[in-house]
Amino acid sequence: MSLRPYLLSLAFALVVCFGDGLAQADDSSLVSAEQSRLDQMLLLSEHDNQAALKQLQNFYSTLTTKSDYLIRIDTMNALVDAYWDAGNEVAYEAMRRAIVQLAQSQNDHESLALIELKTAYDLRDQGRFEQAMAALDRIAAAVAYTTFPERRMRVETAYGALYSAMSQFERALEHHLAAYRLSEQARHHAAIYKLRRLATLSGLYLTMQNPEQSLLMSEEALKLEALSHSPRVLAQIRQNQAMALSDLERYRESLAAYEASLHAAQEANIPKMEALILSNIADLHLRTHQFEKAESVSRLSLLKAQQVGDKSAINNAKANIGFGLGGQGKIPQAMEYLREVIQVSRDSGDKADLELTVGEVGRMFERAKMYKEAIVYAREQLALRNEIFRSGRTKTVALLQEQFDTDQRKKQFELLGRENQIKNVKLKNNRLQAWVISLGALVSIMVGIFIYMLYLRVKQTNIRLAEMNDQLEFHSVRDALTGLFNRRSFLEMMKHRATAVVHDRRADDSSNPDCLMLLDIDHFKHINDTWGHTAGDVVLVEIAKRLRAAVRDSDMSMRWGGEEFLIYSPKTHVEHLLPMVERILAAIGSSPVLVGPNAIPVTASAGFISLPFADVPEEICNWEKALQLADLALYLGKVHGRNRAYGLMSLSVPYIEALPELEHDFAEAIKKEMVDVQVILGPHQAH
Repeated sequence: MSLRPYLLSLAFALVVCFGDGLAQADDSSLVSAEQSRLDQMLLLSEHDNQAALKQLQNFYSTLTTKSDYLIRIDTMNALVDAYWDAGNEVAYEAMRRAIVQLAQSQNDHESLALIELKTAYDLRDQGRFEQAMAALDRIAAAVAYTTFPERRMRVETAYGALYSAMSQFERALEHHLAAYRLSEQARHHAAIYKLRRLATLSGLYLTMQNPEQSLLMSEEALKLEALSHSPRVLAQIRQNQAMALSDLERYRESLAAYEASLHAAQEANIPKMEALILSNIADLHLRTHQFEKAESVSRLSLLKAQQVGDKSAINNAKANIGFGLGGQGKIPQAMEYLREVIQVSRDSGDKADLELTVGEVGRMFERAKMYKEAIVYAREQLALRNEIFRSGRTKTVALLQEQFDTDQRKKQFELLGRENQIKNVKLKNNRLQAWVISLGALVSIMVGIFIYMLYLRVKQTNIRLAEMNDQLEFHSVRDALTGLFNRRSFLEMMKHRATAVVHDRRADDSSNPDCLMLLDIDHFKHINDTWGHTAGDVVLVEIAKRLRAAVRDSDMSMRWGGEEFLIYSPKTHVEHLLPMVERILAAIGSSPVLVGPNAIPVTASAGFISLPFADVPEEICNWEKALQLADLALYLGKVHGRNRAYGLMSLSVPYIEALPELEHDFAEAIKKEMVDVQVILGPHQAH
């Protein structure tokens, strides 16, 4: 189970949100003995966090209200960092509250603002990007005129992290580069600051799925680390390097980099980071099917995570133990861990993580040839995927509507302002007319011209608004990537169809029923992992083009979600149904998809069904239930070798007996010959 998203988030927290509290002193004063001692402890934290924590605690106990304020606030910030690395959340939160109290007593608005960086990161992690951006804007305003470049550097890095989470990578890179330039202006420890910024840039390129550039950035960081020697940051750099090598499928080099990262984390005495690195090593072993090693390393990771009380790391370690046991065929032992992991995801409400975990468990059962259990988890994954899709669609539409409403309000304010300007001009004109008639006439002409120009601009604005409405309407029913109809358009059409069914019961359509065909691209994850997500997008666009060419003009092709497509073919004669399915499979799989110099072989599995199905009244088997049966038929095609379509043609027993069995145990119903299933093979694939 991959820890990359959590790991990158923690890396930002280590090197950005809390890690830049290096002591600062006024250029005009000599560095005091206390300042020198604090600097030594901060440098020690780069080598041995536990030893530095003890020294910082002792040093903090000697400070009084008469001590220099900057020494006190910097010591407290350093303790915040050390408590975070040690996994002591109670002491960490207590020290943050103490910083707020001290900063308030001194009217230190910059420190009060910077302590809220954690709030901005938390909002980002919750997906509340607008609130996170507002929080960062307030923090940036508070430190805009600071004399410490390190403080502006922290804010720039936080902006970069937020834009990265929003997938606005150009903006993210812009802010991270600005942070790197500010690191060169740091008054103390500039080399360590630059090293951290390079580690952050390396992590950003990983998020952008550019492992080659991430490796280059890691190599630059390693050159600088050789001069400054910071095991703490070295652990992160080596970990970024390992993940980039893993993305490039250079697994042996990746494992060596992970081991170097683990050694650096052990040298820096940061057990929390050790737990994360061990989990990523276990994930690498899972990817290379070394399941016994994955289980062994995961158990070490679990011990470390339990030592520091890191709940997320504990959960990931248990998941990896489960999948390691599952890979060895120890399914009952594996499920003891995985049921607990799934329950934690359910309790937390993290549906995206739950969907990934459930999908992995389903594939584990499939590899073990336990198809009945695999179908149960496949159904749950499908339900979760649909729920996530609906939630994401709702958020997207709300965001578009909010943007549209904002533009509308802005334009209304502009028009109102211009109308007020016109009224003011008219009032002035009336006053001037009493004094100078000729001047009044001239002003009237100018006002007339102004009104005409305003009319033209308002007309152009209305035209643009109409265009925006057209675009919004188009994108509400079309998939942005492929241009096919989306799920929303199909649901709207089904509402109208349901009304038509109530009126005419489709009595005349027994020989020309509608057809639903659900398709799923085979091994799409492998395509993304091997050739990259950009190539995956190209494959989806090409498949959409082939589907449009393979169906009738009256048919409706849709992107159902992810790598799934749906064909709705109204009034399809039974004699034409099977040739249509065969034609669609051939259109997809007869030739590879060309992406640059690569020829990517692509096939699809499908399930299809007529609507109404086998003379079953649509009040009993409506389109939703028919689509569910088609999805189960698709999954059966996946189980039996992919590149094929399973179609439900007719029932051999009364539908009152057949439908419950189909919904309860699809494969068993077929085995009992309760339903006539037609199998259509896709085009032969050369190996």
